[in-house]
Amino acid sequence: MWDRLWINLNIATMMPAHEASDDPYGCSHDAAIATNGSRIVWIGARADLPAAPDTLAHTVIDGHGHWMTPGLIDAHTHIIYAGDRSTEFEKRLNGVSYTEIARQGGGILSTVTNTRAASEETLLSLAMERAQRMIRAGTTTIEVKSGYGLTLEDELKQLRVARRLGEALPIYVHTTFLGAHAFPPEYADRQDDYVSFLIDVVLPRAAAEGLVDSVDAFCENIAFSPAQVRRLFDRAMELQLPVRIHADQLSDTGGGSLAAQYLALSADHVEYVSEASVMDMAQAGTVAMLLPGAFYFIREKHAPPVALFRKHGVPVGLASDCNPGTSPVTSLTAVMNMACTLFRMTPAEALAAVTRIGAQGLNLQDSRGRLATGMVADMATWNVSGPHELSYWIGGLTPVTRVFHGVPDAT
Repeated sequence: MWDRLWINLNIATMMPAHEASDDPYGCSHDAAIATNGSRIVWIGARADLPAAPDTLAHTVIDGHGHWMTPGLIDAHTHIIYAGDRSTEFEKRLNGVSYTEIARQGGGILSTVTNTRAASEETLLSLAMERAQRMIRAGTTTIEVKSGYGLTLEDELKQLRVARRLGEALPIYVHTTFLGAHAFPPEYADRQDDYVSFLIDVVLPRAAAEGLVDSVDAFCENIAFSPAQVRRLFDRAMELQLPVRIHADQLSDTGGGSLAAQYLALSADHVEYVSEASVMDMAQAGTVAMLLPGAFYFIREKHAPPVALFRKHGVPVGLASDCNPGTSPVTSLTAVMNMACTLFRMTPAEALAAVTRIGAQGLNLQDSRGRLATGMVADMATWNVSGPHELSYWIGGLTPVTRVFHGVPDAT
């Protein structure tokens, strides 16, 4: 017998369009879905069940006509940090420049200072609170970056917290090493030396301790140069670690093409990416991971070229970019609404971006992001009129039920 069988559901499988006819959601009405252990073992119309539901499963769950989707996937977050930068928001709105805020001790280095000072237990407690908000909003998988330590011990501390987060909560955690997030004060005048430190000391140690699933870098005129990023990515390749990149957020530095050269899982932000880079990303299969929370919060005016991504077949993902300075958001449905409103994505594109394509951006496409036999049973049910409604509400929408590895979440 099956472990669990859900009936009386409408299901958005989020299968690719060529497998789901002309329906971008892969909808199935009056459907059923069964699980054994952590995997989906049967899915289809309730009328096609091979026998009466109560003879097929130990537990039969009435879905009350709600919509079931894959659990949401947040493929870009910075949730492990200490300190509070909400006062900077008020200062900026009162006319204080970012440069002046940094001079007063604010900005990213203030988060670095506070994160360095915090214990591992404190960071875990703070990150768990943020992750639990994400869970309540329907997220079942998150990517979590380091990058607020910028020393050997503090980067390792953040990555250990990320691993512990996945052990303490039902959510699946993908860890990313982002030592190339900013230049620490100790290396302000020795930037190449800092890159060497990451390459020779920090990344190999983090990899040896099994703390890294992928490697990221902030490639921008105000951050790390393409040449410096290449050095780091070459080392990642030697360690057999996939890469991703903060690319072309404030200017076109060729970050999209650089990502493609290393077959990066994703190029993130990409507001200023060129068409040549878009074409390279398409060839490499690199996901364009858009972060509308940051775009909204810093009042950016140059939107990412969604039309070019469509034209060249670049898969488009969405993520929260949850961080203390530029994107204090934990709800992926709010992010979906922003993407539809600010970037003119469709609701179907937005839901695919936080399910199927979000999984691709974490190299999890064979196990998560779709409802199909053999996939991990991370799922959510919603009291909505259809999957399009997930992009309609400006945050605040939460699932009726969350399912992790085939088990309904009791919280």
